[in-house]
Amino acid sequence: MLIPNRLKIPIKKYSFFGDSRARGWNSPKGFDDFNFINRGISGQTTAQVLGRLNQHIKPLSPDIVIVQVGVNDLYRIPIFPDNKETIISECKSNIKEIVRQSRQLGAVVILTTIFPMAEVPLERKIFWSPDIVVTGIKEVNDFIYSLENEDVIIFDTRDILVNQQGKVRAEYSRDFLHLNRAGYKVLNEQLMPVLKGYRFGLI
Repeated sequence: MLIPNRLKIPIKKYSFFGDSRARGWNSPKGFDDFNFINRGISGQTTAQVLGRLNQHIKPLSPDIVIVQVGVNDLYRIPIFPDNKETIISECKSNIKEIVRQSRQLGAVVILTTIFPMAEVPLERKIFWSPDIVVTGIKEVNDFIYSLENEDVIIFDTRDILVNQQGKVRAEYSRDFLHLNRAGYKVLNEQLMPVLKGYRFGLI
């Protein structure tokens, strides 16, 4: 069926932006009037993601930037425990600046909370303590909530992904840091109403 031009919704552009968790986030289905572009890069910290915003996001002129970043900063805390406060502080500052610069480009920002972790294998716990990272994730996520405003939408991933122990459900995890397809599918099911709201001018 042909849709009259006056009823057609202009194509919107939006980008996933961040680290490997953003990189692994596949596009939701059923959005033919959206152009999805993924600009996630594995292993990057918030500083590295911020450092390439002008190169990787600005030329796209996106309508929406979906940001998932921060775990690679906090992953370092057990390795450098004396630098915990500095690492967390810089992570917060960089996320805030990523949001600010994305807004300067005219984009609406969907800022996702940092994904929780799944169960960490025992052999890794011997050399690397997950508890201090979990605490860091909670602190940064609390800060992320404070950034919400008219053009910054906070997308809470925790309640979507976790089990009763507060860890990512086994059926959603590829490993203790990354989601599998089922994990991203359940995120997209909750993300779609947000995108539809934007598409029809409800947000």
